[in-house]
This record gives sequence, structure tokens and C-alpha cells, in this order.
Amino acid sequence: MKINIGSIDKIMRLAMAVVFFSLYFVLSGKARFLGLIGLIPLMTAMMGFCPIYALFGISSCHRKS
Repeated sequence: MKINIGSIDKIMRLAMAVVFFSLYFVLSGKARFLGLIGLIPLMTAMMGFCPIYALFGISSCHRKS
């Protein structure tokens, strides 16, 4: 796996993870498990790799000259 997520992208993904995880505490019933969707941006931010970016050949990393 080649790193394809830059630092700003990581910060945005971590923020999204926090928002999704907060749904777990705000919603009730079975809908609260939508908060677990936050695992996806959290894991991709921690690994620095997004499989969807790789599929389309996208990279948000700064390229070294």
C-alpha cells in the first residue's frame, strides 16, 4: 500500500470520524449504529491509504520534486 492521503486530508477524515461517532450518542434505537460508519474515515486516516483513491489514481499527498 502506497500512502495516498495528505495531511489536510487526514485532518478532514479525522473530523468526519468524530462527527459520525457522535451520531452513536445522539441517535437512538438501531439508527445509532450509523455512527459506526466513522470507522471508515478513521482507519483510512490512520493508515494513510484510501482504496478508493487508489482505484481512481488519486493522491492528496504533496509530491516531492
